[in-house]
Parts: sequence; structure tokens; C-alpha cells
Amino acid sequence: MSTVERHYTHGRLIRAITDGLAALGKTPETVVVDDLSPVDEFHIGGRTATDDLMKQLHLAHDLRVLDVGSGLGGAARFVASRYGCRVTGIDLTEEYVETARALSRWTKLDALLSFHHGSALEMPFRDGEFDRAYMLHVGMNIPDKAALFSEVARVLRPGGTLAVYDVMRVGDGALAFPVPWAATPDISALATPDAYKAALRNSELEIVSERNRRDFAIEFFRTLRARMAEAGGPPPLGLHLVMGADSRLKIGNMMANIELGVIAPVELIARRSS
Repeated sequence: MSTVERHYTHGRLIRAITDGLAALGKTPETVVVDDLSPVDEFHIGGRTATDDLMKQLHLAHDLRVLDVGSGLGGAARFVASRYGCRVTGIDLTEEYVETARALSRWTKLDALLSFHHGSALEMPFRDGEFDRAYMLHVGMNIPDKAALFSEVARVLRPGGTLAVYDVMRVGDGALAFPVPWAATPDISALATPDAYKAALRNSELEIVSERNRRDFAIEFFRTLRARMAEAGGPPPLGLHLVMGADSRLKIGNMMANIELGVIAPVELIARRSS
């Protein structure tokens, strides 16, 4: 098991989610996609950010979509349920893949979804297999952005579109750790938007648009903090189940890093040249 996979492995994630659902009066037989969004959308802004990003991919029924770093499969289930697309996910953490498969069975979307355990740098897919691709908070654990986007471009058809939503370095200053993607600096692979764009262009992926979502992130975390204070603690189902006992510290550090202008979530939309 790699250091990155070890960082994300929980050990009893499906049980933790089942217990959280039970506290909400839900079971695997009665759960629906929206019930899971507080726990399976593991990126800044959750479902709102996912929805915003997917609208820029101009998705349509039966398109073949690749989810790079699919995590618990929350974004994939949203895409399948909202747009009717067939979504294939790949993730380095085996427990995440197993959980994504289970949650997709619970929500009766498994016919449209498949999840693979493996590296985004060496994907077991055919050249040009996908019409669209996206990655949400993935590149922060992959140092070689050039190799990453070269592999994504390989499996994306000519004219296909890639949407990236990653935390990127946008200013100087030391980063406070731990953060959700890394307990220590050695597994953090933050890069600047310029470094991402250079790697995309070198992989024959033309930049279509760019958007810094710092203000959105700050408002998201302020709202989240206010809700937790009002409720007297985290909800039964939330990202604290995924991040573990130090989730409050990880989120607090990330908020501070964003507010100081060191990092920000950034969207990049790119199209593979034909």
C-alpha cells in the first residue's frame, strides 16, 4: 500500500456510513443519492461545486465519462442520476473503490457505474474510450502532472473535454498541516495554475476556461462552521467520517491556508485537440 493510499484508508468506512445513515433513519435499502452527498462529495463545496463543474462539461445521456480519482463515487452517482451518463471511476485507494461500488448498489445506479482500483498514471482503458473526463481534488497527491494529463488525454477522444477542480498554490507562504489530502508535506503535491496549464498544453489539451474559487470556498466553510455551531457538532453523516478523528484540524488548516491566500480551489476546463 502506497503512502497516499494509507493516508486515505479508513478501515471501516462502509460501517461508519451505515451507522450515520441509521442515525438519520435511513438504511442501504432506502437511501437515495442526495442522502449521501454530505459524505461522498469529498471536495470543497461538495454537491454545489460538483454541479457547477459538470454543467461546464455539457453532459448528455449515454456519454462515456471518466472520473479520475473517483473516491467514494459521489460525483459519479450524481452524473449518472442527473444526466444518464455511463461513468467509469478509477482511484488509488482500494477501500474507496469498494465503498463506491457498495453505495452505487444501494442507490441502484450500479448498471451505469464501474469503479477500478488503480493509478491515474497508468489506466486500464483504451485510447479514446471516453467523451468527457473530470477530476475533483486529485492532483494534490500526484507530483507528475505532465504524466497525469498525458494519460488522461490518451483515453479521451479527440474533441473530448476535461474538467479539473483542484486545490492549487496561488500565493507564497508555508502550508499548515495536516490538511485533508496530506497529513505531512511529503505526500502533498500542490502546484500552481500555471504549472497545471503547462502540463495540459503539453498533453494536447487546450485550455478553454479558468476560474479561481477562493471566495466560494471561504463562504462554503463559513456556512459549514455556522451550521455545526448551531447543531452543537458535526451531523451524523459528513466528511468527518471520511477524514477521521483529526477532521476538524484538517479543515481548520485548509480554511486558514485559503484565507491567507496561499492556496485556493481552481477550475480548469480543457479540450483535447482533434
